[in-house]
Amino acid sequence: MRYATLRIDNTLTAARIEGDRAVLVDATSAVDAYLRRDRLTDTGEVDARTAHYARVSPAPAHILCIGLNYRSHIEQLGRPTPTYPTFFAKFPSTLTGPRDAITLPRVSDRVDGEAELAVIVGRRLRRADTKEARDAIAGYSVANDMSLRDWQHRTTEALQGKVFDRSTPLGPLLVTPDELDDARALNVTFTVDGVEWQRGNTGDLLFKPAELVAYCSTFLTLEPGDVILTGTPGKTSGAAESLTPGCQLITAIEGLGAAINSAVADPLPDTRPFWQERT
Repeated sequence: MRYATLRIDNTLTAARIEGDRAVLVDATSAVDAYLRRDRLTDTGEVDARTAHYARVSPAPAHILCIGLNYRSHIEQLGRPTPTYPTFFAKFPSTLTGPRDAITLPRVSDRVDGEAELAVIVGRRLRRADTKEARDAIAGYSVANDMSLRDWQHRTTEALQGKVFDRSTPLGPLLVTPDELDDARALNVTFTVDGVEWQRGNTGDLLFKPAELVAYCSTFLTLEPGDVILTGTPGKTSGAAESLTPGCQLITAIEGLGAAINSAVADPLPDTRPFWQERT
């Protein structure tokens, strides 16, 4: 099945996507529709091609992100192969819709994008093995882990460069694992104004989705709607240093569609950061 969270008249509603048809159902989000999939009632229909897609999981309890998880990317960076997954976290305020504009903060001149396969958790999970974890995956989606590289590398912890408000598109679809062969070999691309910045395939993942879900469940009780970003492939020769206002970003994963976002200039005044004003 393919589910989406749509924004209609400033209200979130779920839809079942069937080709060009978005069949509205009595659920509030794609995750809610998945959880109630056997008890849904159709309530209407809109054109899936022109619908306003919101983030598929509007308010996850946890957003866990994996670094260095594509073998080719690890080799590209000249890093040793990790023994365990490398983690950082995001917050719900970091997410945005797969068609929304992304503001480029004035405080950074190194804003980058990273195409990622997102795993959406479908039930509460604690200390699961890999089989239990695989069965608990509601589906997969597209994410772009927008990163402010100058902020990310201010310290040894990446968090501050990863959690700017409304910087991480998620969607447009939640696609159940049976439709994608558990996302074993999906092409992943990220282009900016038609220039390819990234290309990879999920078959190159070091830690697979079910393994990551099981691993996370050993230290955290996962909840329905939780999001795990599985890492990003390496850069291609066309990648530039930073995104610029006016450019169009297309983050695409085979079988999952694409997040299509424009980058816009920060409308806020260019004030000095508070720590520079102290005497």
